[in-house]
Amino acid sequence: MTLEYASRPTLVFRAKRLIPGSFIDAMVITFVALIISLLLFGLFVTISKGINIWTVYEYLFRGAFGKASAWRNTMIHAAPLLLTALAVALPARVGMMIIGGEGCVLLGALIAALVAHLMPGMPAILVQISMVVGGMVMGGIWVSIAGALRQYRGVNETISSLLLNYIARAILNHCVEGPMHDPNNLNVPSTWPLDPHVMFGNIPGTEIHIGLIFGILACIFCWILMDHTTYGFATRIVGGNVRAAKVAGLSVAKYSLGACFLGGAFAGLAGVVEVAARDGFASDNLSQGGYGYAGILVAFVARQNPLAIIPVAILMGGVNNDFLKMKLESDSCVQVFQGILFLVILGLDTWAGRLKDVRNIWFARLIGRLVYGVKRPTSAKTGVANVNA
Repeated sequence: MTLEYASRPTLVFRAKRLIPGSFIDAMVITFVALIISLLLFGLFVTISKGINIWTVYEYLFRGAFGKASAWRNTMIHAAPLLLTALAVALPARVGMMIIGGEGCVLLGALIAALVAHLMPGMPAILVQISMVVGGMVMGGIWVSIAGALRQYRGVNETISSLLLNYIARAILNHCVEGPMHDPNNLNVPSTWPLDPHVMFGNIPGTEIHIGLIFGILACIFCWILMDHTTYGFATRIVGGNVRAAKVAGLSVAKYSLGACFLGGAFAGLAGVVEVAARDGFASDNLSQGGYGYAGILVAFVARQNPLAIIPVAILMGGVNNDFLKMKLESDSCVQVFQGILFLVILGLDTWAGRLKDVRNIWFARLIGRLVYGVKRPTSAKTGVANVNA
């Protein structure tokens, strides 16, 4: 006997279902993965660098959340991760593993610089809207190329989206070193700088640019769209069973390419934010941030849940801070932590997927007794706890 969808158990009990179950599941697995990864990372640094394990954790905490400047750097690093993670999470809803967010960031930044240059003297709000629209459309089209190759030609979307990243980087390098090169910038090849009046400002009362608000709103919007609308329900059907979707009369190509376009659009917005809210120009240094690739990790750790992406992106923004890299005297240590976290989350996700009824786990039974006072009766035929008891 199969439980109704609304009655299926999650990793923890929730009072009156006020909190989305998928968010709770994602955060429980994320928390456990974080603890395990921190232990392994501390042991790695202790063995390789000779630094006390507690000192490593102190560096991590101080660099991410210790002072006001640390919070500022954490949030600035988190802003693009919120958007690039959606470029992975949304196509995953239709069964596509897209890792082309990096190319969308680069091209979104390039389009933002081009649009600002082509609109001199125009009102600031019009230029800003044009940059956002242009960058998002460019990013959406770029990821949709990989989606269309998968849909119509059977090309693996993971490989094609990865290769598209290299093409995007080559286009950016050509433009910043050629037709869009600023001759006044001799240090780093870059485009012409944006006029100060068209730059995005900071969140009032803070030194954090408004790109963080863009990212949070985008995650909330995607959560509502995918989990609380008929469009999101149809998208989940397409991702869960293509044959059933076709029988139901749903257009698989429409929903697949729609998810790809929307995810790429948000990654393109991340590039716009980097140009219009932070740097003021597009340069080949954009690829050094690796926000598109870091977004893959954020999406996996959050288990493709748009709401869970918010805290995970903030966490990863803290891990990527310059203070930790300076203290450990290496950028590779941070990459090692990300690799450990990626492997741990994959292992825990596999473990969680094998649980048929998590309420039979020892700690779940304990929580159930604390919540309900008595052990729930089980069905004699199915052995499953009676959810209506």
